[in-house]
Amino acid sequence: MGKIRILLVDDHTLFRQGLRTLISAEPDMEVVGEAGEAGEAVAKAAELRPDVVLMDIGMAGASSFEAARQIRRNRPETKVLFLTMYDDEDYLVESMEVGGSGYVLKDTPAAQCLAAIRDVHRGGSYLSPRMLSQLVDDFRSRLRNGPRVPRFATLTAREKEVLKLLAEGNSVKEIACQLNLSVKTVEAHKFNLMRKLDIHNKAQLVQYAIQKKIIKIPMPA
Repeated sequence: MGKIRILLVDDHTLFRQGLRTLISAEPDMEVVGEAGEAGEAVAKAAELRPDVVLMDIGMAGASSFEAARQIRRNRPETKVLFLTMYDDEDYLVESMEVGGSGYVLKDTPAAQCLAAIRDVHRGGSYLSPRMLSQLVDDFRSRLRNGPRVPRFATLTAREKEVLKLLAEGNSVKEIACQLNLSVKTVEAHKFNLMRKLDIHNKAQLVQYAIQKKIIKIPMPA
């Protein structure tokens, strides 16, 4: 059986070197390449065809999440394992949305990181114990706090505005221009509203907007 082929993606050279040393000591793993930013990671993944991409979230430049989305779209058999310092639920949700197979915190013991690589390579998923505990605590807290608030009521005014414009067929760039916001900010609003509403594609978003009378169904001529 061949070794697990791994691509390391992190903008800190010293950290990548440490990971390479750790992984290279394992008889069933090998590092086939490195990248220092998200755009380079997409190109390297296409060239090297790794089994697992170990990717940092907080890199400068292009979005790690968008890079992961492209890697998974280009080669679905490649697994993406996010390695990050952020114990943030929103980042966790977005990592899963783009096809990530795991979320490992950078203070995770080395043995757990290696176990995570093996788990996602086998087709499983991995979540750092602290993130799992945080999610369970949050779930219990919501249960204790009584009835859930209707999802639409949790949207901010800006998120409702972005929802309407998206449902009307505007692109993220067009919305950013209309609202005088950055594309990154609009993307964040889009992600948050879709997460809150449990919506996963454009068709569902339009359907929801019609149901809530945010937009009207065009009448036939």
